[in-house]
Amino acid sequence: MKEQSERLYGLDHLRSLAIILVLMYHYRAFRHPVWIDSVGRFGWTGVDLFFVLSGFLISSQLFKEIENKETISLNIFYTKRFFRIIPPYGVTLLLYFTFPFFREREALPPLWKFISFTQNLGLNVIDQGTFSHAWSLCIEEQFYLLLPLFLLMVKRIKLFQYIAVLIILLIPFSLVLRFFMWNQFLVSADSNSSEFWRLWYMNIYYPTYARLDGLGIGVLIGYLMQYSSVFKRFVRRHGNKLFFLGLVLLGVSFWVCNEQASKEASVFGFTLVAVSYGILVMSAVSESSFFYRFRCYATTQLAALSYAVYLSHKGIIHMVQTGLDYLGVQTSDNISLMICFFACIGGGLLYRYLIEKPFSRLKYRLLNSSHK
Repeated sequence: MKEQSERLYGLDHLRSLAIILVLMYHYRAFRHPVWIDSVGRFGWTGVDLFFVLSGFLISSQLFKEIENKETISLNIFYTKRFFRIIPPYGVTLLLYFTFPFFREREALPPLWKFISFTQNLGLNVIDQGTFSHAWSLCIEEQFYLLLPLFLLMVKRIKLFQYIAVLIILLIPFSLVLRFFMWNQFLVSADSNSSEFWRLWYMNIYYPTYARLDGLGIGVLIGYLMQYSSVFKRFVRRHGNKLFFLGLVLLGVSFWVCNEQASKEASVFGFTLVAVSYGILVMSAVSESSFFYRFRCYATTQLAALSYAVYLSHKGIIHMVQTGLDYLGVQTSDNISLMICFFACIGGGLLYRYLIEKPFSRLKYRLLNSSHK
C-alpha cells in the first residue's frame, strides 16, 4: 500500500497539469487576457494527458486483479466506475438541461446522446457546442465498458500474452484512420471556413477511433509495468531521464501541432503527444524520479477536484463573467481570470462534498454488503 500511495503523488502532478491545460484552452472561448491565446493554445493536449492517465490507472488495476485472481469482477469494477462517474455527470446534465443560464452557448445536442455516452460521435460543435467537452468523457466511458470485457475475452481465447502486440497495433490503427479521414473529408476543404472546422472536429478530433493513441499508450505502460520485469526495472532506474525525454518529445509534439488542424498535426500529432505524456507518466511512477518523490498539497487537491472541475468549468466561467458584466466589472483582465479560476475550484468543492463523497460512501456500503 505504501508504494501505491507514493506513486499517486507523481500522477497527481500530471492530473493537475491536465486540468490546468484544459482550463486555459477553454478559457480562450470567453473574454480573456491576450496572453491566454498564446499560453493556452496547446491546452487541448490536456485531454490527451487525461486519456494516458486513465489508460494507465484503469488497466493497472485490471492487470493486478487478473494476476491475483485470474479473472476480473465485472460487478465490482462497473459499480466503482458508476458511482465515480455518473452522479457528478448526472448533476451537470441536470444543470445544462434545466437551467439555461448555466449554458455557455445556446444549442445542446439531444439528451439521449449524453445519456448513451455517444455525444462524441458525429458531434457538430459549430451548431451544437454547448457542453461539448463531454466528448472526452464519452470516450472514457466507452473505454471503461469495453476494456475489462476485452481483457477477459483475450484471456479466455489464450491470447493474453500477446496483449502488448495488440495494443501496439491499435495505435497506428488510429493514425491510419485519421489519415484516411483527412483525405476523405478535408483534403479539399478551405481551412479558413467554419465548414472545415466542423468536418475536422466531427471526423478527426472527436470520434473514438481517432483518439485511441492516449488510452492505448496508457494501457501498454500498465501492462508492461505489471508483466515485464525488464521494463519495470528500466522505469525505476531512469525516472529523471524519462522526465526530460518526455519534455523534449512534448516540445517536438507542440512544434508538429503548431497548427492544430494541419494534416501533420491531425495524422501524427495526437500520437506524438500521447507518447510524450506516456513517457512523463513513466517518470511519475519511477522511484528514482524527483517527480515521483515531490509532494505538493496544491496538486493533490487539484487532482482530486479535476473531474468535477472538468465537468462544470464552462458553465461556471460563463455565469461568473455574466455576473461581472452585470456589475460593470472588466472581464477580460487577469483579475477576472483569477476570479473564474477560484470559482471553478469552488464549484469542484461543491461537487466533492455534496455529490462525490455521499455517493462514494453509498458505493462502499453496497460493495461491502455484497460481500457479506
